[in-house]
Amino acid sequence: MPSSLSGRSGLAGCGEMKPPLLQLCNPRYLPTWIGLGVLRLLSLLPLPVLYRTGTVLGDLMQKTIPSRHHIAERNIRLCFPEKSSADVTAMVRENLRNTARMFLYTGFFWWASRAHLDQAIRVSGSEVLDEALRDGRGVIILAPHFVGLELGGIYLSTGYQGVSVYQRSRNPVLDFFMLKSRQRFGAKLIERKSDMKRLVRAIRQGQSCYYLPDQDPGPRRAVFAPFFGIPTATWPVLGRLARLARAQVIPCTTCILADGKGLEMVFDPPLADFPTGNPAEDAARMNRAVESCVRHGQSNILVEKPMATTVSDCVDTINACRANGVKLGVGFQLRFHP
Repeated sequence: MPSSLSGRSGLAGCGEMKPPLLQLCNPRYLPTWIGLGVLRLLSLLPLPVLYRTGTVLGDLMQKTIPSRHHIAERNIRLCFPEKSSADVTAMVRENLRNTARMFLYTGFFWWASRAHLDQAIRVSGSEVLDEALRDGRGVIILAPHFVGLELGGIYLSTGYQGVSVYQRSRNPVLDFFMLKSRQRFGAKLIERKSDMKRLVRAIRQGQSCYYLPDQDPGPRRAVFAPFFGIPTATWPVLGRLARLARAQVIPCTTCILADGKGLEMVFDPPLADFPTGNPAEDAARMNRAVESCVRHGQSNILVEKPMATTVSDCVDTINACRANGVKLGVGFQLRFHP
């Protein structure tokens, strides 16, 4: 049986104003209503059926949307230069398949009951979150943009008071249904451009914040921090938010399980000595945590000497490997070994 989260139940939603009924019924949004109807029908199908259908759809995407295939392949080659061409091809194929699968899963995420979510989700490391909340400090759940992020936030709200940030859609019908589904178990969503004091206040009051960090903020608002060894435009917000909310930061990985068996959420130990007070260093620490989440599914990890540039980063890596049962080795070859 999949494990379930224990903890405090969710509270009332954020109280965002509903759009006028006439606006939702505007004929130009008829395609959106049809699409939502299709998603609702798909939500009634078993996950294994959607999984296999997503496999076919993902393979079709490789042939019909070559630009997406090229972007995925380029990114994977940059992040994993040690991978062979065959490995990269397999990773790209599976990534596109998972993207299609998660699209088909959307209806399940938006309409599934609490009982059905419990059956579909396997959770590892929930004691890490429970212990952090018992400490009385706020908690920020660092959730990278993986394919299962939509369900991660919804599922957390079934067991914990939760708050998150979202970006309003220009389509009022889609925006209405996204808010309704994401808040149906008591989560509070705060629009990205609104007053962040509400977010800080909620975290200080003991609510867990589901934070999605990895977006391109543009050169004016970004700091460039290493991500898989590549200087990458990074939001310098997590460190400041953790400092203002006096919160711990817990990385969270959400992965799709094979054969339509559901999804898995994995909580890693809180980042040690975070924030540092240096925006660039905090951004680099966040990127390293995201890298760890990316590598989560791999059975063994080998890092070269030096293992990291600071002791606290070494501790974070060791704790993450211990929490996930991953073997960690450090390459210590002779300096002038041929």
